[in-house]
Amino acid sequence: MIKCHLSRLMGERKVRVADVALATGLHRNMLTLLYRETAKRIELADMETLCRYFEVPVGELFEFVDTPTPPQSEPAA
Repeated sequence: MIKCHLSRLMGERKVRVADVALATGLHRNMLTLLYRETAKRIELADMETLCRYFEVPVGELFEFVDTPTPPQSEPAA
């Protein structure tokens, strides 16, 4: 699973989604999905924009968290 730390970064800097959208030109809807960690994908250019805005490397914005995968059932014969 990939965790997005946008909400933490925004909280530390006391900025709102609207502030980030206005400063970066990114869509509010995409930022909200990242903030709530419900986004399915992100464009690399948008990731770069956020990293530049918050002045952090990618590893501080996103984190890979290893979660155990449930066992898969075998198909019926």
